Amino acid sequence: MRYLRQSHYGVLICLCVWACAAPTPSPVWQDEFNYSGLPDSVRWNYDLGDGCPRVCGWGNNEAQFYTRDARNARVENGMLILEAHRDSLGGKAYTSARLVTKHKGDWTYGRIEVRARLPKGRGTWPAIWMLSTDWKYGGWPASGEIDIMEHVGFDPGIIHGTIHTEAYNHVKRTQKEGTIEIAGAHDAFHTYAIDWTQDKIDFWVDEALYHTVQRGPRDTPQEWPFDQRFHLILNIAVGGNWGGMQGIDESIWPQRMEIDYVRVFAAPR
Repeated sequence: MRYLRQSHYGVLICLCVWACAAPTPSPVWQDEFNYSGLPDSVRWNYDLGDGCPRVCGWGNNEAQFYTRDARNARVENGMLILEAHRDSLGGKAYTSARLVTKHKGDWTYGRIEVRARLPKGRGTWPAIWMLSTDWKYGGWPASGEIDIMEHVGFDPGIIHGTIHTEAYNHVKRTQKEGTIEIAGAHDAFHTYAIDWTQDKIDFWVDEALYHTVQRGPRDTPQEWPFDQRFHLILNIAVGGNWGGMQGIDESIWPQRMEIDYVRVFAAPR
């Protein structure tokens, strides 16, 4: 409660203002990384290998081999470290890690936020993103993809937030994408987030709303498959169709993405 007193032509005015702050919601799922060692197996799975898009169904011709080795994914000093190295495994010249919450963290709507510091250098391609858990509408891109944060090292400081669907995707060059420039993405932690509701997805960096995708009144699952369960993915890719468009700087490795926390909040009722 706050009291404001003001004298005006001999009349005393007393104004009482009640400040009723809404309670801060609690996450429905989170990892604060307040432990050490391998990522918590209750919360995280691994995608392993080189992606092999024709066989495994994912990957963008990248140069890394994903492992479950602590060298590539570990928790230390209160941070999740995803680290890409220039070494050889599985016929690839680099190793890295790709963590997923599938069947351990799956949500329909809500706020997903990840506080992270990004790697830098030509050839790095870190991402914080989401895929369908159940693939109800078919394989990629029919069941949708939500890219909370993508960054390619040859374009420093530019953060991308994007959706992909059957109608809107990068193969057709129709993806719905927004960008924002964050000069300190490599040097400081920033919070990358979406607010996802039945009819809208808002993309944020810290307190800046920079992109919104709205469901149209006549949209079908081809335009809006985002009424199903999705799970979270954290990874550093090396090179690939986009990340390697200007080559890979072989002198910069290892490179890491550090994650301070991951928090998921239920959508407002």
